[in-house]
Formats: sequence, structure tokens, C-alpha cells
Amino acid sequence: MPEWLIGAVSKTVVVRKGYRGFESHSLRQVYQSTQVSKTCVDFEERGNQMEVISTLQPGCYYHLYNRGNNRENIFFEERNCDYFLRLYLKHVQPVADTYAYCLLPNHFHFLVRIRVEDEISPTNQNKPFRPSQGFSNLFNAYAKAVNKAYKRTGSIFEDRFHRHLIDTDSYFLNLVFYIHFNPQKHNYVKDFRVWKWSSYKLLETRQASFLNENEVIGWFGNINNFRKFHQERLEEKSLINLFKEDE
Repeated sequence: MPEWLIGAVSKTVVVRKGYRGFESHSLRQVYQSTQVSKTCVDFEERGNQMEVISTLQPGCYYHLYNRGNNRENIFFEERNCDYFLRLYLKHVQPVADTYAYCLLPNHFHFLVRIRVEDEISPTNQNKPFRPSQGFSNLFNAYAKAVNKAYKRTGSIFEDRFHRHLIDTDSYFLNLVFYIHFNPQKHNYVKDFRVWKWSSYKLLETRQASFLNENEVIGWFGNINNFRKFHQERLEEKSLINLFKEDE
């Protein structure tokens, strides 16, 4: 992991305490208590048609991912990953809490929770609260920089970024493993735990970063359970083909 990332805690991070797994907390309770509508949709113009898409709703947890256009690489050198994460901190961290991530040569994964308006930093409260705009700014800024640096043109990413609502506790826990396991799944390394551009090592070593590490570990109960969960899923190989988004 890049050294600058250690201790890069955003001032707008809100650590939501009390997560201790299934017994004391569930995503269903979160959505019921905040009266979140899981069927809320929006419309996005696609050529001459209007296409229905799901909106990023405050208080909701999402699996966000995308890959390179035509399955081509989006990260050509390690410095690209470093730059992408810097842009992520600038554009996305103010509007979303981050729990897990992984960057691979031709795609990426993030597990996030969209913040509610009263969690936004005072420096951003005068701006319209549009969470999706932060992600759009990230991708546009990155694509522009890469095209300029490598003297290329055209789209880098495949379509818009994908988003799946995380609506169960098991989905959250298994997705954390799946995101971390991705480098091994795609044969970039023999052990996913050594991959530099994922959140596993930051969480496993409890290093201060932009991640909400206390909350993530809380979902598993403690750090030993976090490690055990990953090892058990690895041995079971039960989730390797469960998520098809990056195939």
C-alpha cells in the first residue's frame, strides 16, 4: 500500500459505533429506521433514450464497480493507482464512508455507505448534496489525466459505474471478502493478502487510513474473526463465482 495512504484520515469521516454483527445490528434495521426506499430510481439520458438507473441514496450501503472499456486496462502503472486513490479522497470521501476497496489493472471495487447530509463537512455544506456527482468527478478527472499522460483519446471506463445496494448483513460480510479476494481470483497473486492495492492489509493491521476500519472490524466482531472469516471463505471457495460483476 502507498505510504501516504497510512494515516490519511479524512476530517469528514464519521465512525458509526455499535456494529457487532448479526446479534446487535442489521442492515434491515438501518433501512427501516431511516425510512430508506430501496426501490428509488432516477433517469439518465443515454443517446436519444432515457434509461432507468438506481440512485445513490443517503444512508445506504453499495457495492460500486467498473472496468475498462472493452475490458482494457484502466491502470497502466502503479502511479495510476496512487493517483486514482488521491482523486477518490478528494471527490468521494466527502460524500461516502469507505469500508473496502480493490484496484486491479482493468477494474475496481468499492464498498461504501453514502453519507446523510448532516454528516457532510461544513466546508461542503453550501454545495448541493449530489453523491453521484462526487463519483462522476472522480472518473472524469482520472480519465482526463490518463488520456493526457498517455496521449490517448476516448473513453477509459465501460459505461457508467455500476452500483448494487447491499441489503443484508451476509451480503456485506461476504462482499468484503470477495473484494479482497479479487487479485487472487484473477491470478495476479497467489495470496490476495499481499496485494498492494486493496484494503485488506490496512484493515488487518488496523492502520489509520481513510477507511472506516473500526466499523468494518465491528461487523466481524473483532480482528481475529475478520482474519478467520477470510481464511474460511478462501478454503471453502464458496464465493469465488458468486459475484459476476467483473467477469
